[in-house]
Amino acid sequence: MRNYFTVLTIAGSDSSGGAGIQADIKTMSAIGCYGMSAITSITAQNTTGVRSIMPVTPQVVADQIDMVMEDVPPLAIKIGMLCNAEIAATVADKLEQYRPGNVVLDPVMVSTSGSLLLEQDAIDVVTSRLFPLSTIITPNQHEARVLTGETETDRQARVLMDMGAENILIKGGDTDRNDVKIDFLYLDKKISPIRLSSDAVDTPNTHGTGCTLSSAIASFLALGYDLTSAVRHAKLYISHALEAGSFVTVGKGHGPVNHFFSPRRLKNYNPKTFNR
Repeated sequence: MRNYFTVLTIAGSDSSGGAGIQADIKTMSAIGCYGMSAITSITAQNTTGVRSIMPVTPQVVADQIDMVMEDVPPLAIKIGMLCNAEIAATVADKLEQYRPGNVVLDPVMVSTSGSLLLEQDAIDVVTSRLFPLSTIITPNQHEARVLTGETETDRQARVLMDMGAENILIKGGDTDRNDVKIDFLYLDKKISPIRLSSDAVDTPNTHGTGCTLSSAIASFLALGYDLTSAVRHAKLYISHALEAGSFVTVGKGHGPVNHFFSPRRLKNYNPKTFNR
C-alpha cells in the first residue's frame, strides 16, 4: 500500500474561505498533498474584515493534534493563527512531544484588513517556545517590525535568530520597489540572505496570501524538497495564484487568490523507499 503526502495545518478558520484553515487546505490540495487540520479558533470574517473571534479550548486543540499524530502522522506542519497564549503553549507542548520534522510557522498577527489576530501575551510564547521548534518562520515586514522593533531587514533577522529562529523568510523586505516583490530568505542563522523576487501583480485580491505561502512551503517540504527549493516553489505558486485571481471579483474587499489555477492530483509514495 502507498501513502499520501500528508500535511497538517494548525490555524484558525475563515468563514469567507480565503484565508486560514480553508486557504491552507486548498493550497495543500492544489499542490497534491493530503491536508489535515487542527482548528485553533473560529472567526466570523469576510473580505472586508473580521467581526468576531472565538478561540477553541486548549484541550480540544491538543486533542485534534493528538488524533492526527496518532493515526496519520504528517510529513510537514504549518502553524498559523494561534489567538492566545494558552493555545500557543498547547501547540508548543505537542511539538515538543511529537518532534515533527518540518514545521513552518507563520506568526499571524494582523489580518489583511487590519484586524488583530494574536493577543499580546501570546507573542512571548510564540517567540520563546515555537521559534526554536520551527524549521522556518515566515513573518511579513510589518510582523518582523513588531516582533523585533527594527525596520531594517538584516537587523530584524538577527533579532529573530537571537529569539531562536534558525531559518527565516521575511516577506516584502524591500518596500522601495513597486514593480517587484522581494522577499529575503535567511538560512542556518546566517546574515547573508537569498533575495527572492517576483513581478508585482496589480490586484486587490490579496486575502490569505500569507496563509497560502506558508502552506505551500509546508507542502513542498512534505513532498521532499529541500528548504530553499520549497520556498522558491512556494513563491512561484503564490505568484501564479495571485495572477490567476487578479481579474475575478469575490466580495467587496480584499478577495482571495486563485488556489486552483493548476491543481494536481493527490500524490502518493511508497513508504519503504521515500526518503523523508
